[in-house]
Order: sequence, then C-alpha cells, then structure tokens
Amino acid sequence: MNEGYRKIGDLIQLVDIRNKDLSITHLVGLTINKMFIPSVANTIGTDMTKYKIIRKNQFACSTMQVRRDKKMPVALLKEFDEAIISQAYPVFEVKNENEVLPDYLMLWFTRSEFDREACFNAVGGVRGSLEWEDFCNMELPIPSIEKQQELVVQYQSISNKIKVNELICEKLEATAQTLYRQWFVDFEFPNADGEPYSSSGGAMVFDEDLDKEIPQAWGMKSLGSITSLITDGKHGNSKDEWRSGYYFISAKDINNEVINYSNAREISRTDFTETHNRTNLKDGDTLITNSGTIGKLAYIYPNDINSRTTFQKSVAILKPISEINSLFFFQSIKFSVKDLINLAGGSTQSNLLLGDIKNFKILKPTREIENLYIEKTSGACKLSFSLKTQNVN
Repeated sequence: MNEGYRKIGDLIQLVDIRNKDLSITHLVGLTINKMFIPSVANTIGTDMTKYKIIRKNQFACSTMQVRRDKKMPVALLKEFDEAIISQAYPVFEVKNENEVLPDYLMLWFTRSEFDREACFNAVGGVRGSLEWEDFCNMELPIPSIEKQQELVVQYQSISNKIKVNELICEKLEATAQTLYRQWFVDFEFPNADGEPYSSSGGAMVFDEDLDKEIPQAWGMKSLGSITSLITDGKHGNSKDEWRSGYYFISAKDINNEVINYSNAREISRTDFTETHNRTNLKDGDTLITNSGTIGKLAYIYPNDINSRTTFQKSVAILKPISEINSLFFFQSIKFSVKDLINLAGGSTQSNLLLGDIKNFKILKPTREIENLYIEKTSGACKLSFSLKTQNVN
C-alpha cells in the first residue's frame, strides 16, 4: 500500500436498513453523473418494504456496467435527511468521521482517476461489473482532517461558482433565443421605422422549403453553399504524447459549446501537422460533432483557439465562406440543431452524414438584419462563452 493511502474498505461499512414500516416515501434514483434524482420508476404494485433507507451523509452506488459506462455511479446524500432507494444499490457510510470526511470521500469519487481505476478493475463479461471486494480494495490518500476540510471547502467554492455561472448562462441564452425566435421565426424584427416587420405589413414572399411566407429578400440557403465543410480529421490511431502541447480533439471534448482542454488528448507534432494542414481552424468557425454523440456545438471566438489544436473525424468544421456573419451563423445552427440530429434518425448516437450536413438549409436574412441581431446579442454571447470556458477548463 502506498504511504499515506488507505483502502476504501477500511474506511466504510455497508448499511442495509429496509423501509419495513413504509414510513419513508421519498424515492430517489442514482445517475451516472454521480447524483441523486427523484425516481421516475413505476412503483405501482411494488413492495416498497424491500427498498433501502438512505440517510444524510450516507452513500449509494452501482457496481454494474462500470466498464461499459467507464464510470462508477456513486453519490453522497446531502439534500434530504432521508430517502429510499432500490435494493439493487449498495448503501454505505463512513465508519469514523474523525478519520475521513464523507465530503472528502465523495470528492475522491468524482475524480476521473477513480473512474479509470474502477473501470480497470471491472470484470463480469460484456457489462463489466465491479465486484464489491475490488471496490473496497481500491486506495485513496487520507491526509489530516484539517487538510480534508480545506480541500472540501476549495472544491465547494469552485462548485458553487460553476453553478452561478450556469444560471447566468441559462438566462443569457434564453434572452438571445427569445429574440432569435421573435426576429427569425415570427419575423418581428425592426423595420426601417423601428416597427415590428411582420405586424407592420412588411413585404413577404412564399418559400417552398419552409412552406410559409418569409420577408422579401430573405431565403433558405444550404450549408454547402455558404460554408466550407471539413470532416477529414484523423481517426484517432495516433499514440498519446505526454505534454506535447498539441491537442487532438474528439466529440467528448466538445462540452457546453466550448472546447474542453482539461482532459483532451495530446499527440505528437508529426501527427498534429499532418491533420492541421487540412483542418486549419480559424476564428469564426463552427464545430459540430457528427459521430458518436452528435449535435454538440462550439464556436471559435477570436484569440480563443489553441493554435496547436486538431480534430478527430467525429468533429466537423463549418467555415462560413459567403456573406454571412459567422456568429449569426452559429446562432442559426444552434437554433436548428435538433433538426440536424433528426437527419441522423433522431438519435444522438448515430452518424450525421456529410451529404446531409451540406444539404441542410437555414434561413438567410439580409446582412443588415444579421449584423443588427449580433449587435444586440454579441455581448451576452461573449459573456456566456467566457463563463462556460471557466467551467470546463
């Protein structure tokens, strides 16, 4: 055993108390993202006396399918004093809180290193379950209680900041999307006199693609006609090169509309040069994941992109080449992304074909209206981007 490390099994004990008198009715489930959520299970006709009681500062986990999911679902109950959970989940608690804090232990469970070790130890065929004994034999460092408290406070401070950033981003994006719908769905953008265009009798023409009238001088444009589309990155067979400074981005690294470099793969300079010469990422490009989990987006703001970044085939790059505002283009794709996903059969785990992306059409207003929309929303977009970048990196 490493010095200063302890086995998890020495620090915890199983708890198995059943809801025999049906005194507890609040049923929770456990997510792969290590959170408790209200259960949506149909419990009609279910014997709820068999369900386990879990109390504040106790844990529940799932040891099933760890290798398949590459994560071990485990969560610490903090929001309620008590709840019930399926008997399929082991419930456990810290033996001695003077030795290890529950919050410190949970902090360790959230680390990607913990999930990788759990995945490595998982056995049991295709589903890849983790044996309880193997979980208990996993080790973690146990500093002093004072140091644990310090680490927990730091982590909670960061977590709270992330939550605040997320709330701000939600409000900013809701405002931008409301304005987008008002201008480009209801066509109530301001006319030359500052009046709502459609309700003020603005000139309209019928568009066959939308099967409705749109403002005169507007039209539907295919992505292939207004962008250069690049999807010929590498397949990802290069070997990692530790701290090379050359990043190889795949679909998993596009998170919440920004590139997450924190866990991105690093490759050799040779492999980078080979791929980068084709992708040549620039300010104003839009990224969309078109394989694996499709439909995740990112926009490249000026001076944002790491110049040593290249991409896997699962990330397509859309480069506006015609007279269209690049940020407006990104907002249009963002508003239409569900329709793009539907081209892949409506599944986020399908492949979005190159031809389908090229043929997909978006509404193209006049450049004057594009610029006016961006003038009103660019500040909110940039602030949202900055906060999201803080959260993922």
